[in-house]
This record gives sequence, C-alpha cells and structure tokens, in this order.
Amino acid sequence: MKKIEAVLKPFKLDEVREALSEVGITGLTVTEVKGFGRQKGHTELYRGAEYVVDFLPKVKVEVIAADKDVQNCIDAIIKAARTGKIGDGKIFVNTVEQVVRIRTGETDEAAI
Repeated sequence: MKKIEAVLKPFKLDEVREALSEVGITGLTVTEVKGFGRQKGHTELYRGAEYVVDFLPKVKVEVIAADKDVQNCIDAIIKAARTGKIGDGKIFVNTVEQVVRIRTGETDEAAI
C-alpha cells in the first residue's frame, strides 16, 4: 500500500476529488496548508502599500491506495490539477506499512 500526498491549488480540489472517485478511490483526507516552492511567493498591494506574501494557500490531499492503483491515482491527480502555470503543486508517494480500521479491526487493504 502507498500513501499519496498531493499539494495543489485550492480551486482544483473538486476536480481532483472527482477524478480520484472515477478511478475507484472511496476515501481521502484534505487539509488546508500554506507553502511555497520555486515561485517563492509573490507581492501584493494593500491600501497603497506593497508587501510580500511568502506562503501561498494550498490544499493537501492524502489518499491510501493499493500498490496496483497508485499509478492510476497519480495520473488522475495530474490530469485534474494541472493548469500549466507555476504553482500547480507536487505529489509525494510513501510506503504504508499497516492500516487498521478502528471500528471493525480490519487491517491493510480491507481497511482502506
């Protein structure tokens, strides 16, 4: 099993959720986050004063998927989240050693 974490632009969240649903993902976790990458933030004008916004608003989507479904999930996220502009985000994939459903005690793929 793998944990797929995608950090992306907030307005792309619904499209990504729908794309993951189409490839069979039944659950995910979403967190509002802030950060920056190569774009290093940007400057804005507020009441005549210019200031730097270092951390940009993003959302982090976390999904646990069976090994066989990982590439389909990644492809779905890329297709739904890509705008072609800087700041589209990143996808991280990590190995998950164990999953336990608290309510039933099911483990691993049965618990996803």
